Parts: sequence; C-alpha cells; structure tokens
Amino acid sequence: MFRRAWHVWSKLFGRYLWVTNTVSSGALLAIGDGIQQNVEHTRGVNITPGYDWGRTGRLFLVGLSLGPPHHLFYLWLDKVLPKKNAKVIFKKIMADQFIGAPLFAVIFFLGAGLLEGRTLNESWQEFKEKFPTVYAFDWFIWPPSQAINFYFVPTQYRVLYINGVTVVWDIFLSHMKHMDQVTKKTQVTAVTA
Repeated sequence: MFRRAWHVWSKLFGRYLWVTNTVSSGALLAIGDGIQQNVEHTRGVNITPGYDWGRTGRLFLVGLSLGPPHHLFYLWLDKVLPKKNAKVIFKKIMADQFIGAPLFAVIFFLGAGLLEGRTLNESWQEFKEKFPTVYAFDWFIWPPSQAINFYFVPTQYRVLYINGVTVVWDIFLSHMKHMDQVTKKTQVTAVTA
C-alpha cells in the first residue's frame, strides 16, 4: 500500500508535475473562494442566497489558468538563480514581487472578469482599481513565504507549497474580487429595509 502511494506521489511530483501544479492551483483557489463565501454568509453579506457554485467554478477555472504560469515561472527562477544563499533568495523574492505578482494579478482579474461576462476593458478597469490594495497585501504575505519556499522547499514542491499558502491569499483575492458586489448588496438591503 505504501509503495503504491509513493509511486503515485512520485508520478504526481515528477512526470505529471505540470498537471499537479495546474489542478492544485484551481482546486485551492476554489477552496479559498468557498471559505470566503462562508465568511460572507456568516457576516450576513452574501451576494447570493445560498452557496454560489458558479462563482467557485469560475475561480477554479481562473486557478487552472494560473497553474501553468506558476509552474513555468518557478522552474525558470530556479534555472536562472540556482543557488540557495541569501543574495540569490533575495533576487528570487524581488523577481517574484516585481514580475510574478503583477502578472498573476492581471491573469486573476482579467480571467475572473471575463468569466463573469465582463468585457476586457471592464476587467482591466477592475484590475487597475483593486491592484494597489492587492499588491500592498502581496508584499505583506509573499516575501516571508517565498523566503521559506526558496530556501527549504525542493523545486518540484514549490508550486504545491505556494498553493498551500495561497489558500489564505485566495480568501483575500476572493474578497477583493467580490467586495464591490457585497457592498452593493449591503447598500440595496439597507435601502429596502
């Protein structure tokens, strides 16, 4: 039994690493959205009555679209900066903050907006409006997380580790993505009450 599990694990984080990283990105973004929806329901500010499976499905698809860029970006970083000393880790963190973070935020907001039926321009406007807050929080959570990642985590587990931390990040992203809808719903409820 253990041998079989180890064989599957080896395949998932070896030959099928691209698929593992892609699927885990989608699944964990969906989990983050599920947690955020439960928070909204608990606070009484839910956008829809009941659980919005469509919203979670859209964020799952966005997560799937983020998996390959994450996979390629972190493999590339390890290739161009292969060492694990403080100077190299600092360079990797800065590359992640100045290249990765903006790229992944654009993919998130454009992908989620388009899947909601917004135009490319509307999705871009939402990105521009919300990115400063998202990027500020990014600087809070990701540099320490990435320092651990780049120093301790083997290359093939980097995206999985990031996806684990991403559950907290994804709760925040789901909040940022849908906060204007929650605010609008709260205002309409207050006016009609």
